[in-house]
Amino acid sequence: MSKLRTAVVLAKTRWGPRPRTRAALERYQQRRIRKHLRFLRARSPFYAHVYALTDAPVMDKAMMMAHFDRLNTVGVRRTDAEALALAAERSRDFAPMLDTIAVGLSSGTSGHRGLFLVSPADRDAWAGTVLAQTLPPGLTGHRIALFLRANNALYETVRSKLVDFRYYDLTVPITQHLADLAAYAPTILVAPPSVLRLLADAGHELGDLQRVYSVAEVLDPGEAETFATAFGQERLHQLYQCTEGFLAHTCARGVLHLNEQQVLIEPEWLDEDRFVPVVTDFSRRTQPIVRYRLNDVLVARRGRCACGSVLRAIERIEGRADDTLLLGGAVVFADLVSRAVIAADGFTEYRVVQTGPANLEVHLDDLSAAPAVRAELDALWQRLGIVAPSTEFLPYAADPAVKRRRVRRDWQGAEDAAV
Repeated sequence: MSKLRTAVVLAKTRWGPRPRTRAALERYQQRRIRKHLRFLRARSPFYAHVYALTDAPVMDKAMMMAHFDRLNTVGVRRTDAEALALAAERSRDFAPMLDTIAVGLSSGTSGHRGLFLVSPADRDAWAGTVLAQTLPPGLTGHRIALFLRANNALYETVRSKLVDFRYYDLTVPITQHLADLAAYAPTILVAPPSVLRLLADAGHELGDLQRVYSVAEVLDPGEAETFATAFGQERLHQLYQCTEGFLAHTCARGVLHLNEQQVLIEPEWLDEDRFVPVVTDFSRRTQPIVRYRLNDVLVARRGRCACGSVLRAIERIEGRADDTLLLGGAVVFADLVSRAVIAADGFTEYRVVQTGPANLEVHLDDLSAAPAVRAELDALWQRLGIVAPSTEFLPYAADPAVKRRRVRRDWQGAEDAAV
């Protein structure tokens, strides 16, 4: 039944009818949400009295973990799920499950460790959707190399007669994977940008590659073109996949589109272009994702994409909302800082960390570029009317096992309520 379910979802997603207008898409979403809420009222104690989406509270990771036992629909206790997930992280054996329920642990970069549960039906539906949206025109014979910090039965579900799948653990040095990767000769490579850079710098020939996907980390301006060239691709593709669901993917024109046929996105606008997504996944039943406020900042794309899709197009994923810098009472979006830094030359890797109300650390892999970076940042502060913070330049240290965050705010101040 498992592979049949995956095949049915794949066929419907890849070749089934699609809404041709925004109005038709929104009607479809509302029908699915009403059906989903009926299911949740019967199975989730937390949502027992939620009859309309607006009745449901906006949720974050801390709230989800606090209500974990009452929220999920399969009676899993948080203590049991957490024990299994932590044991898998320590042993690097991600095969064990709670009966048939796969358990995963989120990276915890927001300061709250998160758990996610996925049933066989949810896994099959996810696999069918992902394969339909990401495989090149020739569906069969693909070999997928996936570089991530943790494996899960969810990812293993994509292995089938259509495709093979191999997981590469990022807690192991990249150099130890290179020989196996070359022998495996993947046709599809999936990895965070920091890992794509290491693989590109290693200079290994992967001549069978048909697609390269960037995942899990924010792409710098210009990185998409750099990686596409390094791996011999016409363009770099992106997947916006997180604990809360499969949220976006690139179209044939290379533009990110929200996966609105499986999720509803309610934008919380930060300005005319930027928004924080509030996600309702109406295809996922084991651990409901209903009005879940992500901590990511997305930048909307103006105008309709040339591919003709009615799905909302995204210019870029800018980073985390709590990594927005707070300087002199002003909010400084991470993208502005990144663009200022990379306007300088002489380095490849960097990180900007706010450590105090007027204190920054800038980590560079070549400190000889520090004067040029300082000049670009000073120009940004002047343009924004901000007093230049005290800035210390330090050597950059890469760790593939930790998610790359180019701009990060470690200092927490009273202004946090304004973000």
